[in-house]
Amino acid sequence: MNRARTMTAIVTLATLAAVVWGAAYMPHAVFPAWLAVCAAWVGWPLGSMALLLVHALTGGRWGDALGPALRGGIVTLPLGLLALAGVMWGARDLYPWLHPDGPLPNGFYLNGPFALGRVVLYLLVWGGLGVLCLRGGDLARVAPAGLIALALTFGFAAIDLTESLDARFSSSAYGLIASAGAVLEAFAIAVLMEGTRAGVVVSRDLARLMLGLTVLWAYLDFMQFLIVWQSNLPVEAAWYGPRLRGTWGMVAVGVVMLHFVLPFGLLVASPLQVRRGVVLRVAGLLVGMETLRNLWLVLPTWMDPFPLFGVLGSLVVLGGGSALLVARHMEREGAPSPRMRMDGAHV
Repeated sequence: MNRARTMTAIVTLATLAAVVWGAAYMPHAVFPAWLAVCAAWVGWPLGSMALLLVHALTGGRWGDALGPALRGGIVTLPLGLLALAGVMWGARDLYPWLHPDGPLPNGFYLNGPFALGRVVLYLLVWGGLGVLCLRGGDLARVAPAGLIALALTFGFAAIDLTESLDARFSSSAYGLIASAGAVLEAFAIAVLMEGTRAGVVVSRDLARLMLGLTVLWAYLDFMQFLIVWQSNLPVEAAWYGPRLRGTWGMVAVGVVMLHFVLPFGLLVASPLQVRRGVVLRVAGLLVGMETLRNLWLVLPTWMDPFPLFGVLGSLVVLGGGSALLVARHMEREGAPSPRMRMDGAHV
């Protein structure tokens, strides 16, 4: 185990050095990819935090079962400093509104000092909530205010990170879609982490909860597309244009089929809901598709060629760092009971 962690640390640090070198000499091949991967990654710790706060209010054995994995997701939150540092380093290459040629429609919101202030606020709120969630105790007292603060900050952070890449595009559902995707991603990762333990029984309830989160995300994303299609405004249509043409159009079809249609078809079948292999594979598919969807959101803004070096490097840095933090946390927290069963009546 120690040897594996050492190798992971070496590979992660070496890749981080390569990414920093690439950002200095090939910024257009690194910064967009870094932003896309960071937008996908940040949903893990924040979605885990949201699920823990929800469980503090509602109860249910699903939260007891996934609690260690959800807390493991939260401990990766310090990597957010690294993620945001990279975004801020490349901000002038990423966000045209930092050096506009003319007046912006949202200039009161999209300006450097205000954006920096929002980033500081996000870090303070997320850090404070993360500490409270990891300490445990009576989370039910802080959960209502914590969920409201988390929803507002994450929604605005999604707007700042990715929607603002095109200052002319505006969607009132954008933050909600990002939040639903983050919670689904965190839940799927938690199912993977706990479900792959020896002797753990993946119950029907986990499959049904994952199905509900998948439907919620798909509904919100489809409604945004439907409203844009019905309104047929040039500004909004221009945002979808490069994402629905050529290679990125094929990616969009793949996201629809593999992020919703296939998971829905598998999870809605009652006999498959108790098949451990099926549930774990669907969870892995959802995590991969959420990452791909964030690439689809970000990368068409700049380039047609796929920035493979930037994407792979970013995935290795954030994935390797997260793996090290989670492994250390799970070791400290101790192994859960060898078997885990959940009755639907307690969900």
